[in-house]
Amino acid sequence: MSLELRVNDEIKTAMKAKDAVALRSLRAIKSAILLAKTDGSGKEVDDAVELKIVQKLVKQRKDSLEIFEKQDREDLAVKEREEIEIISKFLPAQMDAAELETFIKGIIEKTGASSMKDMGKVMGMASKQLAGKADGKTISNVVKALLG
Repeated sequence: MSLELRVNDEIKTAMKAKDAVALRSLRAIKSAILLAKTDGSGKEVDDAVELKIVQKLVKQRKDSLEIFEKQDREDLAVKEREEIEIISKFLPAQMDAAELETFIKGIIEKTGASSMKDMGKVMGMASKQLAGKADGKTISNVVKALLG
């Protein structure tokens, strides 16, 4: 079942349950997918594109959450946390820190990277292979720690 169909089913369930938080989050996903479909590029929205859309939505909310926490706006931060929790359900299982570190060590060995100058090679390979399983910021931090 495609992401769009799953989201539509979840929207119906949230409407029946009168779950405003879930409804708000699910409508954001649906809206982003519809925008991608009608952007005029002519590209088809496949599973990989849908995954990127969901990742982008989560990243936007995490960035907003960080700003709201710095400004002591707990009322807005709560909304962002709720939306992150619901939208994240549509992402594949995230790798934990130990798995991520082991995986990146393997990439470093394959590429022969030895210093920070080789970070671009490692990041490029890691980002492709870990798409959806870890966010870019986390990957970057682990790569910096291992190469630095």
